Amino acid sequence: MTKLRIGIVGCGSITKYRHAPEYAHNDAVEIVAFCDPNVERATLMAEEYGGKVYADYLEMFHNEELDAVSVCTPNLYHAPISIAAARAGFHVLCEKPMAASEADALRMIAAAKDSGVILMVGHNQRLMPAHQKAKEVLLVGDLGKVLTFRTAFGHPGPESWSADGKESWFFQKDIAIVGAMGDLGVHKADLIRWLLDDEVVEISAFVETLHKEDTEVDDNAICIMRMGKGSIGTLTASWTYYKGEDNSTLLYCENGVIKIGTDPVDQVIVERTDGTIDKYDVGAMSTNTGQTHSGVIDSFIYSILTNTPPAITGEDGMKSLKVILAALESAASKTLVSIH
Repeated sequence: MTKLRIGIVGCGSITKYRHAPEYAHNDAVEIVAFCDPNVERATLMAEEYGGKVYADYLEMFHNEELDAVSVCTPNLYHAPISIAAARAGFHVLCEKPMAASEADALRMIAAAKDSGVILMVGHNQRLMPAHQKAKEVLLVGDLGKVLTFRTAFGHPGPESWSADGKESWFFQKDIAIVGAMGDLGVHKADLIRWLLDDEVVEISAFVETLHKEDTEVDDNAICIMRMGKGSIGTLTASWTYYKGEDNSTLLYCENGVIKIGTDPVDQVIVERTDGTIDKYDVGAMSTNTGQTHSGVIDSFIYSILTNTPPAITGEDGMKSLKVILAALESAASKTLVSIH
């Protein structure tokens, strides 16, 4: 079988720990090129996984006969690189948040559609086993409607994760655009949309820089959200959980509660109002310090090979992005913001 030819743009930590090793683990693909303005960083990836090295993604797109591209750059560059890749006829897997604005997201979606290629956004939370199991439990239906929820994602910050440490682009507002909300909050916005099969329609938020120094991006956010079907809940994103990571979600339903990521052994716990309790050990959540197979790459490749819509479409990525942008608007205006 002819292998899919993959190019990766951006050779920071997300490529080092997720994209490159997961592509290498997939027998259907071959990584043929790495691109990064920091050529030394791209060279290290190529030495480990093979492939040519580029400093300019347009040169890579022109020279290489690629089937698909991973876009793993700072947020500001997601849209232009994804659009260029789509126009070159390559399928695109773009990291989250997919763009810096709704307008850019729409251009990305249009470029992929016009070229007949797949655009997938790397929201890995909905692919994690614990979240998959929680969705399965919800679909059974015996818990009834989700009435309220809380979802949180926090860790000590990107200093220990990013390839550039404290000098990371994550703290540079001109290219990061948004901080903890773009790094972690957008994941949980996507997760709650998917779990509840619903859209966020109203949001009120505090989005603050409470503790990180020498940066204008947010390090903490707390949001109150209303869903289209009536559920209300909170979303928290933080870069100041210095004691350790929290990636937990609680869904309070008519007939019980689903606890996700609250127990180190049983990642999903279902407590019903009739007194019964079900516990599921389905595998640890991936963390910055404890990487697990995300499923994103395999899902992307499956979509290409089967010519089926990706697990997380460009439209999905845009809807989750709009929640984050609305939270920023709410915090700036100190008002409740509607999302259309």
